[in-house]
Amino acid sequence: MKQFDGIFTALLTPFDQNDRVNEKVLKELVAFNIRMGVRGFYVSGSTAEAFLMTAEERKTVFRIVREAAPEQTLIAHIGCLCEKEAEALGEYAAALGYDAVSSVAPFYYKFSFEEIRSYYFRLAERVGLPMLVYNFPANSGVNLTFEQLSAFLRDDRIMGIKHTSSDFFTMQCCKSAFPDKIIYNGYDEMFLAGLSMGADGGIGSTYNFMADRFAAIQEHFRNGDKEKAYAMQQEANRIIRVLCRVGVMQAEKEILNQLGFDFGVCRRPFGTLTPDQKQLISREIIPKLSGC
Repeated sequence: MKQFDGIFTALLTPFDQNDRVNEKVLKELVAFNIRMGVRGFYVSGSTAEAFLMTAEERKTVFRIVREAAPEQTLIAHIGCLCEKEAEALGEYAAALGYDAVSSVAPFYYKFSFEEIRSYYFRLAERVGLPMLVYNFPANSGVNLTFEQLSAFLRDDRIMGIKHTSSDFFTMQCCKSAFPDKIIYNGYDEMFLAGLSMGADGGIGSTYNFMADRFAAIQEHFRNGDKEKAYAMQQEANRIIRVLCRVGVMQAEKEILNQLGFDFGVCRRPFGTLTPDQKQLISREIIPKLSGC
């Protein structure tokens, strides 16, 4: 039986010079992360530029990752504004043998909670895989309260929450009330804080190139060595501060480029990094990842 606790990389998507999904490089990235000891992968989420990709491209990514990671636990993010499209993505992931699906709350139209709730339960029922609710208020504009999250967690079809929020009080309330549900910390720079408030693991974008550090943070935390865990979180955050200065999505891809992966750039309307920004990454980040 697959395990859902621990470190899950929210995979980035490499594009080639013709702006197509680069299958070879994606498989290389998956292998690299497996060597770093991840439990599994969160596929086609925010980090993957999912909302800048077609449904067919997202299916392609699902297939590539399934082929490259046959033993790892896989969670397919199927979130779409179009529910029929989300359902089709979920059915495709289920056919490939994915272990769970996830979705950000439907956004833009300011749906009511009942509409959001119905969206999740219809998808879970039709796809037939455990559903992970993706609570990301900063980007979705939907801030699910403890009472609302409880309406999901009481249902057997809902496996847990990906909580990309600094509201650790709500995280702790959820874990305390529903100890058997899986709670993932979302913000990489707050991973240790999430663990202290009950998170079972993390799903993160910087895990693409330093998953081993987050695995070590969790191991030190579980072993009671809070000082080592805090020191490693500080190391990760020094890198994350640089990402925030130049653009997180663009910088993460440039880091992988500089580590030897032919990763390309983010899709428009994302901008590209300047030579000075690339030099900053080369100077301030790459030496810290020399053990990769």
